[in-house]
Amino acid sequence: MSSKFTGERLETTICNGNTINHLHRYAIVMSLIKGKTVLDIASGEGYGSHLMSFESQYVYGVDIDKDTIESAKNKYSSDNLEFLHGSTSKIPIESNSVDVVISYETIEHHDEHEQMMQEIKRVLKQNGILIISSPDKYFYSDKRNYNNPFHVKELYKNEFTELISKHFKNYKLYSQSYIYGSSLILDDSNRDFFEFYTGDYAKIRKTESYPNFLIAICSDSDLEKISNSIFEGRNVIQNKHIEKKLNEIYNSNTYKVGALILAPLKFLKRFFA
Repeated sequence: MSSKFTGERLETTICNGNTINHLHRYAIVMSLIKGKTVLDIASGEGYGSHLMSFESQYVYGVDIDKDTIESAKNKYSSDNLEFLHGSTSKIPIESNSVDVVISYETIEHHDEHEQMMQEIKRVLKQNGILIISSPDKYFYSDKRNYNNPFHVKELYKNEFTELISKHFKNYKLYSQSYIYGSSLILDDSNRDFFEFYTGDYAKIRKTESYPNFLIAICSDSDLEKISNSIFEGRNVIQNKHIEKKLNEIYNSNTYKVGALILAPLKFLKRFFA
């Protein structure tokens, strides 16, 4: 797996705001998956499926990339965790076999949205739950004048809700924002009431915090609500700073000269060991 973030897949070598957003999404579902069978569709590197395996009865991680699946199998091993090759429109799992489907940052990477929803409905049990996220095209792209080259078909909020309401009787919508090292997931009905301030001794001002992502909990049965929450990303940011400092040390002339001087001693140590 590459250690360079491309915008398409998140890997555990990456420590940035995107890391914090993804970890927060998995954090909020832990109470919903206890003792249940879970499908993580577009599981990518596999860290999310791995995290959920600690709480759930069984987790299927499915991804379209064969190399990614093989890498996940080698990296994460557990009796209740299985990685399979498949796609959102052809899920390699039996019908009515899972309690919860997780789909994070997947739907925007293809245009087979109807097929995806039909497949999710097929594999879900009668009262199963879908937790799905999607960029809000207005805030993620239009507002920032941004174009993600890996996104095939982004949805506006109304398009997203129309899609999920077509396939599920009930849904609850949340929005996600990233603010200076932390992620916020809030009930979307309260999103307009959230105020964010910044400043110093000289001046304080209100600033914008774009809810770039939407998260929906969907089911044909009654919904289990989640609370508004914050994922404090200090550990992720600290890891990033540590990695940066180590890279600076390893690339410094002092380190390179020292390594060159010590090279003969290291060779003799191995020789006489």
